[in-house]
Formats: sequence, C-alpha cells, structure tokens
Amino acid sequence: MLDDVADALRCPICAGPLTRHGQALRCPVGHSYDIAKQDYVTLLSGLAAPGDTGAMVAAREEFLGAGHYDWLAESVAEEAADVGRSPRRVVDAGSGTGFYLAAVLDRLGPAASGVALDSSAYALRRAARAHPRIGAVGADLWRPLPVADGAAALVLNVFAPRNCGEFRRILAPGGRLLTVTPTDRHLAELVDLLDLLTVDEAKERRLAETLGDCFFFQRRSLRDRTLRLDHDAVAALVRMGPSAWHAAPGALAARIAELPSEITVTASCYLTVWRPRHSQ
Repeated sequence: MLDDVADALRCPICAGPLTRHGQALRCPVGHSYDIAKQDYVTLLSGLAAPGDTGAMVAAREEFLGAGHYDWLAESVAEEAADVGRSPRRVVDAGSGTGFYLAAVLDRLGPAASGVALDSSAYALRRAARAHPRIGAVGADLWRPLPVADGAAALVLNVFAPRNCGEFRRILAPGGRLLTVTPTDRHLAELVDLLDLLTVDEAKERRLAETLGDCFFFQRRSLRDRTLRLDHDAVAALVRMGPSAWHAAPGALAARIAELPSEITVTASCYLTVWRPRHSQ
C-alpha cells in the first residue's frame, strides 16, 4: 500500500517529501499527484519512456501465474534475505507486475515494505495488488527516481534498465543492489526457431562497466532451470519480453505451430550483488 512507503518517496519536480492527502500525494510546495483507483501513483515530471503494453503484461501474468518462474522468484528472495542486514525497505526498479518483489517481501517478513517502480500503468495496476506491503509508483528509470536519498536498504533490478547513479543515491549506507540478468544460454533453444532477440555474450562485462563507477562487485551466482513448455506457454513467454516489440504476431504464431507440442527450454540467469561505493 502507498501509505506504507510514502515516507520513501519524493516529488519528481522539486525533490520535496510527499505526504498523503486524501486521494493524492503532495509536497510542501504544492505539487500534487493523484492516486489511481487501483491504488498506484504516477510520479513523473514529463513523458516517460514507453512501458510494457497491456498485451505484454497479460502475457507475463499468464506465464508467471503458471509457475514457470517460481524457482527464480525463490532464488531472488533467498539472495535478498542473505545480503547482510535484513532489508526493511526494498525498491524494485523495473518491477513489472511485482512478482519478484512480492516473493522478497514474503521472505523478509512483516517488517519489510516495498516500492514497485515501473513506467507501465498496466503493470502498476497488478503490482499494487501483488502484495499488501507494496506501494506501486509510476516512474521512468532513465530519469531521477522519485525516491528519497538513502531510502532503500535493497534495490532490486530484475531484467530491467539500470540507472547507476540513481540506484546508488537511493541506497542507504550498508545497502545493496541485486541485479538479475540473462546469460547467453537463456531461452537459447527458442532464439533461432522463433527469431528472438539474442543475449549479448559480453553482457556481464558491459554490466560491470555500467555499474563500476557507482558500485563494487560483491558476488554472483548462476541459476539454471530446464522448462517444459507447451505452445501456449511459449507464446506467453515471447509476448511478455522484449521480443514482443519485434515479432509480428502472425509470423510468431506460425513458427510456434511448427514446434513440437512440448519443447525443452533453458532458463539461465546471473544473480549479482553489488555494494555501493559510498558504503562500507
């Protein structure tokens, strides 16, 4: 709920603190942001980068709801609980439907609350009801985040863009950043068959370069799982990710129809913990 996280938010225009007044959040200067009936608030000072479409979010709900990535959510929650000090405020930058953040909050217990940041209103509607201790907030990850300095004990970044300087700014001393990134083996069986976007083999090196000015590498673990997917699950998996922006629906459906009725697909990710350079 937004009431649980309002003290961690700041005005995107003047960076002042926000407090709730009825169905709006307001700063001392008077900037006001309406709370949607689905209990999320959009904190933007201008137009945001395009977020996931309604069709993409619906596909993600279908795929995740079938349990295919439950193992990954459990892995993220385990890693989050093992970062050192038990986090009490978690910010999920690029939260989508709140699937991973909800798992983390369940693992951390009732004292923890979470801020779900995403630019997609479709995703935020679902994130707002994914867990009773999630506050869903519309934000553009490429801009200054509407989160107060040092407000987060843990920042999650799961398959999402990274804003190095802002992640460091919002982390409290002793806080940590946890990133989840695909390896070059992720969904490899489908790449050629369905003409999907590939994962750059140099992705981890580029990640380290991107974050290196703001963070120290602490540790990394590899998480793999073999999935058995039918045609409906394959279609949902493709439609929920970045390939959805590039795949023509008719051509995709035709390619999927040519697959075996059930196909083995590798899911492979790195979970990496980073320590901010201002932290000891």
